[in-house]
Amino acid sequence: MTTTTLTRPELTAADRCDRCGAAAQVRAVLPSGGELLFCGHHARAHEDRLRELAAELQRG
Repeated sequence: MTTTTLTRPELTAADRCDRCGAAAQVRAVLPSGGELLFCGHHARAHEDRLRELAAELQRG
């Protein structure tokens, strides 16, 4: 049996923070499958809550 793992592409300069539009540095993958992109500032500001929600944080 072959197992396939879905991966998300690396963050690029075109990816923008969902809060302020700055360059995204962190992707938060939610348990529901959705994702949010954050700059470093907003990632730090929301990190505790994202961890409470069991989000996987991927740093780019």
